[in-house]
Amino acid sequence: MGYFNYLYYYNWSYIIYMMPLIIFTMIVQARMSSTFKKYSGIPNMRGLTGVQAAEKVLLYNGVTGVRIERVSGSLTDHFDPRTNVIRLSDSVYNSNSIAAVGVACHEAGHAVQHAEGYVPNKIRSAILPVANLGSKLSWIFIMLGLVLSTFEIFLYVGIVLFSASVLFTVATLPVEFNASARALSCIKETGMLIDDEYTGAKRTLQAAAMTYVAATATAIAQLLRLILITQGRNRR
Repeated sequence: MGYFNYLYYYNWSYIIYMMPLIIFTMIVQARMSSTFKKYSGIPNMRGLTGVQAAEKVLLYNGVTGVRIERVSGSLTDHFDPRTNVIRLSDSVYNSNSIAAVGVACHEAGHAVQHAEGYVPNKIRSAILPVANLGSKLSWIFIMLGLVLSTFEIFLYVGIVLFSASVLFTVATLPVEFNASARALSCIKETGMLIDDEYTGAKRTLQAAAMTYVAATATAIAQLLRLILITQGRNRR
């Protein structure tokens, strides 16, 4: 196929396969932001801060040796398994909002997974080095393979590397959903949040989970699109 015909096909395949998912991702992210903002403005009746809530999850599960630190930014909360540290953002660490409790408990849920050797988490960690390599190099090989028809092997190498990134994204889903389930279970069992407060935390975590669903769907669609483009080139 000529270069300009190929470029035309490539761009239209992007619109057909990717644009609906990009729009879906934007909607999901907007919902996440609005939900977090809503429940960030509502304090919980017990006055628990994010750091206190995370401590309660660790205590409830008998997990020790985990530090909880403050990190700058908003929605930058995460658990670092390399240092066994939960990092809570400025909008969560000392906040007593419903959203802060939900997010902090979720991150503590990741720490519990790590302590218990949760198998999906181990699988995800094992994939991570290859996925990092794939995310850095895959598109270099893909673009070389697409532009230089005599070096089509680059395209296949790029797709394999990109597949590792997609696999990591897929493996992330059960880890994230399980962390939220652990968080909500602890919140309910310990009475950290009650009634509408619990509902608010659940909605916050569900909105966050949907961002991972959107990312996974987008990654899979991109991989399928690349495979279809490769097949189309071979037929020509």
